[in-house]
Amino acid sequence: ASCTSFSSALHRTHGRSRDVTPLTWKDFFDENRVVDIDGDKFNVYLKGNAGPVFYFLHGGGYSGLTWSCLANELCSRIICRVLAPDLRGHGQTHTNDEGDLSTERQVKDILGIYKAVYGDSGDEEPPFVCVVGHSMGGALAVHVVATNEIPNVVGLVVIDVVEGSAMDALSGMEKAISWCLQSGATRNREAARISMPSQIKKTEDGKYTWRIDLTTTEPYWVGWFQGLSAKFLSCLPPKLLVLAGVDRLDKDLTIAQMQGKFQNTILPKVGHAVHEDSPDRLADELARFATRHRFAEALP
Repeated sequence: ASCTSFSSALHRTHGRSRDVTPLTWKDFFDENRVVDIDGDKFNVYLKGNAGPVFYFLHGGGYSGLTWSCLANELCSRIICRVLAPDLRGHGQTHTNDEGDLSTERQVKDILGIYKAVYGDSGDEEPPFVCVVGHSMGGALAVHVVATNEIPNVVGLVVIDVVEGSAMDALSGMEKAISWCLQSGATRNREAARISMPSQIKKTEDGKYTWRIDLTTTEPYWVGWFQGLSAKFLSCLPPKLLVLAGVDRLDKDLTIAQMQGKFQNTILPKVGHAVHEDSPDRLADELARFATRHRFAEALP
């Protein structure tokens, strides 16, 4: 399943194991929808039609497609729905102010997207919601849950909240995907083939560069991350923190984890993009978390 728009420019590498042609959202999601909020057009990916909603918030530089492999794995384990938007300034979302990635602005966006998709769903009872975020999205997940504005939030999952690196403009999509694999940005070929193309854009000279220059987001980092541990611990729903290494727990979280205030899982041999590197193991953890707290049913 290669993207036809790139097919003329790309050559297919011999053998499936070395294939770096892009994949499309249709290989992973049921629907791709544009949500209009006050003239801002948010691109969202949807999967499933029953069970709790897993609201996935991607990290800085990524897009909703970063969750593709995990969405497939999770929906094969439990009855659930997936909502994965491209946040402001990312992916196929286009807004009037692409540069405002402040916590306040993005929390408003995230609440607006949820309301647009599920606010008038006609359900007698709003669906259970588990908010899951990676890196920047992990910080935003905490801020969103802390507002108490999404009804029936039954879980909060934060994945490896540390920020990553940058790369130079690249001369082609396949090269970008290869870089993604070789650099360790993603260690899963399928994840690279669906996630990487949405993270980059074509420049006027025909090369590729990042869709968003993460250095421009630096003024917002303090707002995303400062005081996050305390805010995470103050959130009422059951909490799961997923890390790629033991050394990433700060003092407050270490103490709170010993006191049993949240569940902590460390997945070995994965990089920062935990959900891309090991979607199967993370899906196992999320399915166990959901069934343990009785907000999702396991598939037979």
